[in-house]
Amino acid sequence: MDAREQGSTELDQNAAPVRLSDCIQLMQADLVHANPAPDNLAHAVSDVLMYDPMDEWTSIEDRIILAVGLSCGSPDFDQLLHRASNSNAAAVIVKAHGASLEQLRSAAVRHSLAVLVAPDNADWTRLVALARASVMGAAVDSVSGVRLGDLYAFANAAASITSGAASIVDPLGRVLGYSTLPGQPIDELRRVTTLSLQEITPPAFDADFKIVYASGSAVLIPAADDEMARLALAVRAGGELLGSIWIIDPGDDKRQTALEALNRMAPLAGLHMLHARSASDFGERRNGDLIRTLMDDTVHASFAAAQLGLDAAPGLAVAAFSINRTESGSLESVREIHRLLHLVTTVCDIQFKSSHTALIGSVVYALLPCGGTSPRAVHRRVASEIGAYAHTISSYPIVAAVGGIASRLEDLPRSRAEALQTQQYLLHREAAVPGDTGGSAAGLFEDHRIPLNLLKVGAFIEDNGLADFDDIARIQAHDADQQTDYLETLRAYLTSNGNISAMAARLHVHNNTVRYRVGRLAKDFDLDLDDPQQRLWLWLRLTTMDLAPKTAPTAPE
Repeated sequence: MDAREQGSTELDQNAAPVRLSDCIQLMQADLVHANPAPDNLAHAVSDVLMYDPMDEWTSIEDRIILAVGLSCGSPDFDQLLHRASNSNAAAVIVKAHGASLEQLRSAAVRHSLAVLVAPDNADWTRLVALARASVMGAAVDSVSGVRLGDLYAFANAAASITSGAASIVDPLGRVLGYSTLPGQPIDELRRVTTLSLQEITPPAFDADFKIVYASGSAVLIPAADDEMARLALAVRAGGELLGSIWIIDPGDDKRQTALEALNRMAPLAGLHMLHARSASDFGERRNGDLIRTLMDDTVHASFAAAQLGLDAAPGLAVAAFSINRTESGSLESVREIHRLLHLVTTVCDIQFKSSHTALIGSVVYALLPCGGTSPRAVHRRVASEIGAYAHTISSYPIVAAVGGIASRLEDLPRSRAEALQTQQYLLHREAAVPGDTGGSAAGLFEDHRIPLNLLKVGAFIEDNGLADFDDIARIQAHDADQQTDYLETLRAYLTSNGNISAMAARLHVHNNTVRYRVGRLAKDFDLDLDDPQQRLWLWLRLTTMDLAPKTAPTAPE
């Protein structure tokens, strides 16, 4: 019997009862069985129930009950165990919340009931989805031997059973896994999407994906242009869309069998995708939390570095990457920022043979090692390479900035601040160029140290009220009221170091006109332009004003 026949036979054997032991194995949710025994492990399972003591009691025979909000020893918990035992429930899942395993075991034995203990920090929503998916998946475990969450192995098994090359795609259009069985025909679309691990058109804007999502079972998507026809199935768990499976159409003689196989595979596919997503989400959240600790919490920075396996001895630099788009809440913007995270991770992996990256808010951070003889040249190249790939991620520009080298873990917050300051400066500088198309920008902190330090001077002036009612403020008010251009004359004077001819060329007027304007400026505002201290102050005020990002005026309250 070949693999296809074996898979079809296993798919047909879905009438066997689902046992509690099967569900526990498939859930893989760090559950501790308080009283494992052959009789309760073999208990049949039909469904999952979220328990609410205020709800009317319904039939719970053979169900796994999740005791949300209940703790061992409470009257509600004891009542639940009593009723669950009398109603022949399969098991109760509870959090210990300080109770010892012995206490939980005693309660379970007293009621002759399987009690499963979940970690106190477990997410009930995730547990419900995993429990329901495990019940359905155990009933149709047609792809035995595939490790849960290994979507490439699952795609190979699905391709073997359906006789067509398989791809697994998430709702954002990312290809999470694809089959690699030899000899199965594919087309150019399949080749491109598996190479880029991304659908060409986002599912939200693709008519074929909409047809698949709207259907409750596997469907045939007819061939279009040079593409081959496909069989496709939306994968859900607990009503949540997890993604879809796409199979190259195996042909008229095998199509119906393949569609039926896909439908029977749906629960197990959901279980695999849930586990893959949980592992990915956990890894990203863990990285994000540890990297946030490194950059924000110097007290616990050494602990976070140890958890990440980070060698901080040669020094580190914080790099910040973002997409310059005004709105950030759309599906497309979420898709793009995650693609940026994957791009940064990949480039860092290639360059440094490791990566420490995280998405925090709308910024992708990377911790860049500082080994070698010219680490800043490497940092500059990494930032530039990521910027060069911007067009593959978004039509909007990417802004990449690298903070200064932190020789100690305690210096990482400074490096992060410098990276963000550099980012903001690059954004403002690009926006200030007339006719600029908004291309990607990249740079190191030291490339722009002088304007960034001047921005700090400007912030100090504003924060301490030093700009209130000074000469520049008076000139601004006069220009606004009288429609004059004294401020522009002063800016030209200071930029040209008082050279009348250079001023005239800059302002496109005659030398005599410049002399007249400078004379009026000095007289009307009582300025001594020969005083070096006054010139320095005026120049500082104008320069920091010009460097500061322009913000839209707020509406009066």
